[in-house]
Amino acid sequence: MIFITITTTLGNIEVLLDTQAAPASCENFVRYCAAGAYTDGTFWRTVTTQPDNQPGQDVKIDVIQATCRAEFAKYAPIAMEQTYTTGLSHRDGTISMARFAPDSAQADFFLCIGDQPELDAGGARNPDGWGFAAFGQVICGRDVVRRIQLAPTVDQTLTPAIAIHGITVRQIP
Repeated sequence: MIFITITTTLGNIEVLLDTQAAPASCENFVRYCAAGAYTDGTFWRTVTTQPDNQPGQDVKIDVIQATCRAEFAKYAPIAMEQTYTTGLSHRDGTISMARFAPDSAQADFFLCIGDQPELDAGGARNPDGWGFAAFGQVICGRDVVRRIQLAPTVDQTLTPAIAIHGITVRQIP
């Protein structure tokens, strides 16, 4: 297991990464952290059901999404670890890789607010049915996650974006 601390302008979020269940997603994420890619990155997006900012979506979710700093050259996409293989699910506080298509995840990640089963493999959020690659759980700082979710937006874009000052990584024996 790996313990990370995401330091933002609104406070810290502590996350336990599940290296046993989702080794490739964790390795990818830690590689970005070790390279300092998230220093000066942002939480830039919030998707909410209250108020609903998902026009045209039949399946509604609640998540906040982050990315690395703009000038960081992203690594190649990774193969997706589907939740039916890892045994993980998108519960309140889950960290997961953002993606457009299967096997396209790079640096962007999101945190779930409330249980989001439609993001699991077989869920209806994406027509491909692959879901998203969950790889850990927030263990402290859910109040910070909720403050980010409720920050001012234009559509789904946080305005201004919430700065990530850095992400520290610690191995847990």
